[in-house]
Amino acid sequence: MNPLEATRAAGESRLAQFLPHAGADYTDWRNHDFGPNGDNRVSGLSPWLRHRLLTEEEVIDAAARVHGLTGAEKFIQEVCWRSYWKGYLERRPVHWHDYRKTLDEALTGIARDKRQNQLLLNALEGNTGIECFDAWVDELIQTGYLHNHARMWFASIWVFTLALPWAIGADFFLRHLLDGDPASNTLSWRWVAGHHTAGKTYLARPSNIARYTNGRFNPVDSLAAEAPAPPASDRPPLQPIPDEPDFELSETTGLLITEEDLHPESCFGERHWPLVVSLQTTGWRSPLSISAHVQGFVTDALVDAMTRNPGVQALGPIDLVDTAAGDRLVELLQTAGIGTLVTPWVPAGPTADALAAVEPILSAVGIRLVKVPREWDVTVWPHATHGFFRFWKAVGPMLSERYAAFEA
Repeated sequence: MNPLEATRAAGESRLAQFLPHAGADYTDWRNHDFGPNGDNRVSGLSPWLRHRLLTEEEVIDAAARVHGLTGAEKFIQEVCWRSYWKGYLERRPVHWHDYRKTLDEALTGIARDKRQNQLLLNALEGNTGIECFDAWVDELIQTGYLHNHARMWFASIWVFTLALPWAIGADFFLRHLLDGDPASNTLSWRWVAGHHTAGKTYLARPSNIARYTNGRFNPVDSLAAEAPAPPASDRPPLQPIPDEPDFELSETTGLLITEEDLHPESCFGERHWPLVVSLQTTGWRSPLSISAHVQGFVTDALVDAMTRNPGVQALGPIDLVDTAAGDRLVELLQTAGIGTLVTPWVPAGPTADALAAVEPILSAVGIRLVKVPREWDVTVWPHATHGFFRFWKAVGPMLSERYAAFEA
């Protein structure tokens, strides 16, 4: 995969190129992984969608207008999986915090075990002797991407064949994937390992890998034959979805841009702001180092968003690496006379953690931070309470009604 341009224009171009293939072609071939240089029939839109350089709603709209909801249903469902994961984690943010705690404990524990630590190093360096797994490690590190099917196989091998802690594997993905998302990544790893759906795990099978990689890999006798489920645990209680905040835009209202939503103009309209500030929180994704691919993509994407949302003053990207950076931010805001910062809603994850650390500093000097949820999220997140197909039973009919005119 060539380096991706982290701009909205590049995402729109990729969407336009893919749209003719969003129907039957995608339906028939989406699960096949022909390798980083192969003719894969997936959209490749995930880095732009993850950072909302493109929104789920506009991508679904484009596909439905070309193919109808029925013709593009498989592709549209895959886009809706992102909304489902985001909504599920927003309703149960404890899963993010539990993951971070589990990660810290796993890293501490494995450092004390020489054998396990060597197994981990072999896995991270692609030196396990399992050909497909080692190839995927190299592909991930070099390109910042893996086919979704390969991600499932990878996670299953990590957990059940290599017997490594799932949270460290999830962290490895989050540090290297250009589309690494705290919701879909955390919850997908939990699902593979058996923590998402009681009694259900995902077992990577050599025959499945051989079939969907077109015979590139066939790890016979190399993989675990079983994937035992861990003990079931109670689901945490559902949290409410965000409310629409009470605020008014004024001459002292500044725009805050985060890496979670890089199309703020679709929230607030095209305006000339008194101040636009962008915060980079990529380093909050992990206690370990983040891939240069990921850091660079986010930095460029933040710059692109600032270009599209001009202000009298523009600050950033400011790397929010510690509370000292928060103090500097306060000084800049006070100098500019900003009383309120508005931003599209920041869902559960590292950026929300970073803002939670900064918000009291802002509040102490009378600066209000207002996070505004999108209508799409407020509409679909209430249905992200159980499995995806219950979610789709609610969201699918909404989309059917919206796109009825485009059905053949």
